Amino acid sequence: MHPTSFENRLRRHAARNPLRDMGLRSAGMTRRALLGSIAAAGALAATGGSRAFAQERPLSLLTWDPYTDPRLVDMWQQETGGQIRSEIHISDPTSVNRLRAGETAVWDFVNLNNPWAREQLWPEQLIRDLPQDRFEPLYAQMKEKFAPPYKWAMSKDSEHLLGVVQRYETFDFVVNSDVISPQLAKDEGWDLFNNPDFAGRYGILAYEDWNVMDICMGAGIHPFKEKTAADLETFGETAMRWCTNAKLVTTDFVQLNLAILNGDIDLYFTGGTYTTSSARMEGLSNLHAVTPARGPADGKGGINWIELNSAVNNPDPHPRILDYLEWITTPDAAWIVSHGNGNLQPVSQMSQPELFSRYTAEELDALQWDEFDERIANAVEFDIVPQYDALYDLYTKAMRARS
Repeated sequence: MHPTSFENRLRRHAARNPLRDMGLRSAGMTRRALLGSIAAAGALAATGGSRAFAQERPLSLLTWDPYTDPRLVDMWQQETGGQIRSEIHISDPTSVNRLRAGETAVWDFVNLNNPWAREQLWPEQLIRDLPQDRFEPLYAQMKEKFAPPYKWAMSKDSEHLLGVVQRYETFDFVVNSDVISPQLAKDEGWDLFNNPDFAGRYGILAYEDWNVMDICMGAGIHPFKEKTAADLETFGETAMRWCTNAKLVTTDFVQLNLAILNGDIDLYFTGGTYTTSSARMEGLSNLHAVTPARGPADGKGGINWIELNSAVNNPDPHPRILDYLEWITTPDAAWIVSHGNGNLQPVSQMSQPELFSRYTAEELDALQWDEFDERIANAVEFDIVPQYDALYDLYTKAMRARS
């Protein structure tokens, strides 16, 4: 395919990017942003009036983008007669702060990465628990990894079910398999970026919080455990070297895929099947997502993100929120979520033969499905990063030094 035509196709697939803005600082909102969020919550509630909170008000979703796919919205309307309104996140922590600021009165459904429900939303009464007799059987239909009681779906006392798992994957780095063999990349892991032979031959997808976690891995530091002063010093040295030696830094993964296509770089972080699957569907099978075989995170070298769908603790609960949470796990709905807005990603319901049989050989190849279980096994589950502010400051110092 001609590169210009290919670039246009890639950009159409990547028009919406639910991970693009997750690089915002996990420390939370500024005072101005927080006050703006409170004002927005009040305005939304006020302008809705009797219309927004009528019996048939729209089901309101604060979410990552697959749940905004028009096919999913239309199918819900056709099957139930219900309407949906939605807004795509800026970042997980920003949406947590929006709920804290009063927007529990605005939203019915929230879709966030795994630690937030257990660690913050439930303890602060921002989400409702789900009836276990109705929803726990859904976990029995997923891979063994999610066998109930699954940690991230439960409250810390293991008494309350907090949501339903759906999309999940690893997110580490990408290589050009014509230049770097995937097996070598798995074995070398994050040390590829420490290798001076690759200085000037890699790019950085600037999702800041993911970059912080990756640099921890490359520095031999568990990203989700407390850091010593020596850890912070090693992190700073690694961040300075990695940022300085990168040929390209961008928030656009399409640009990084094209840089590999054009021979400008041989690998990039952060990346995974999320950033490569659409390109692989176009025949670029040399874009290969890699999860290192080993690393400093309990012996694991990769990071596994898991999204949890939860019911917001709205003071006027939508009568169909539980129906919706169950409905999106059905084969037709789950297939759309997996393909949402052109971003092909695995869902936990793929363990069901009825759903799995719908994936073409090309789609499974695009997802590197033959390696999926291996990637998950070699990855530690995403969590909140202790001392993130200190790490972030060292990272931004390294990024500033590039210029």
